[in-house]
Amino acid sequence: MNRIIHIVKKEYIQTFKDKRMIMLIFVAPVIQLILLGYAVNMDIKHISTAIIDRDKTFESRDLIKDLSSSGYFDITGYYENEQNVHSVFQKEKAEVVISIPPGFARKLKRMEKAPLQFLVDGSDSNFATIASNTIAQAVRKYADKYSRKMLERAKYSVKIPKINVEVRVWYNPEIKSSNYMVPGVICMILLVVTTMLTSMAITREREIGTMEQLMVTPIKPIELMLGKLIPFAIVGLCDVGLIVAAAVAIFGVPFNGNIFLLFFLSGLFLLTTLGMGLFISTISHTQQQAMMSTFMFIMPSIILSGFFFPVANMPKLAQYVTYLIPLRYFLNILRSIFLKGSGLDVLWPDALALLVFGVGIILLSAMRFKKKLG
Repeated sequence: MNRIIHIVKKEYIQTFKDKRMIMLIFVAPVIQLILLGYAVNMDIKHISTAIIDRDKTFESRDLIKDLSSSGYFDITGYYENEQNVHSVFQKEKAEVVISIPPGFARKLKRMEKAPLQFLVDGSDSNFATIASNTIAQAVRKYADKYSRKMLERAKYSVKIPKINVEVRVWYNPEIKSSNYMVPGVICMILLVVTTMLTSMAITREREIGTMEQLMVTPIKPIELMLGKLIPFAIVGLCDVGLIVAAAVAIFGVPFNGNIFLLFFLSGLFLLTTLGMGLFISTISHTQQQAMMSTFMFIMPSIILSGFFFPVANMPKLAQYVTYLIPLRYFLNILRSIFLKGSGLDVLWPDALALLVFGVGIILLSAMRFKKKLG
């Protein structure tokens, strides 16, 4: 234990002797959280919208007014016909074009189906889906308002069956995408920082020539390995506390779970990231190789974890592969603790998976770890 403590001290001194490392380890994750937290936002507002109003009636203008005042649509221009749509999209003057055909108001007054066309730039499929749903919802709201107005003006009473729908959203009442995405950003930052630091731990010793000094000491390989892992495990847990505090303070993400459970399960996740970083360092001879290998591990982990794309929407083969990604389990853990306040009685399958992966990766790294050059 005394030798391990000395290795830990050496690692801290070697890591933090460059003051810029403090910025990279503790300040950079918060900056990344702020940048990614605002950038990775699925809420769409202020959609640039062009209008083709060929009806030119009070009803068509009223519809345009409702869309503009909703806060979701910014009217950027009016055009005479659909021939201008290609140019509008190409020059990015608008992302959505709403075409109101002749006879729109007449059919509304007759309580008939009034046609309305939405033209959406589908080059970004995610945006196109959300924008189409937003437009459809806004138009339905206008149709309901118009129907009520027509019934109020009617000279006779008409009984129309109504269904009173009450929608209650649990865990995220405002349906803010940041509440869902920011915990994922925390997972991603923790994955990148801890894996990157650990992967360079041994390769740095080789490059700066201190591995020769370690070879002639009585330090056992397991002691050297623990001495390399413990400092970055502590750094990772410090980053967890720092980033979680920033997420709550800056983005207002609700934290409904147990903070001690969060740190405990974060420790299980750190077993996988630190173990993988150590394994990468055993197969790399330079820090450049370690960095490239780390990115080869990080990128598939992020893509297949469900951070950007729901796992259920992936092909069956890809869904099976995701079970081999530790980040998938930690992502579910963090979102459940933050939003649902879930406990270990619910999260134990994910925790068990992280424990198995962590112990497995650590053992594999220990088998490959040798206190020698080459």
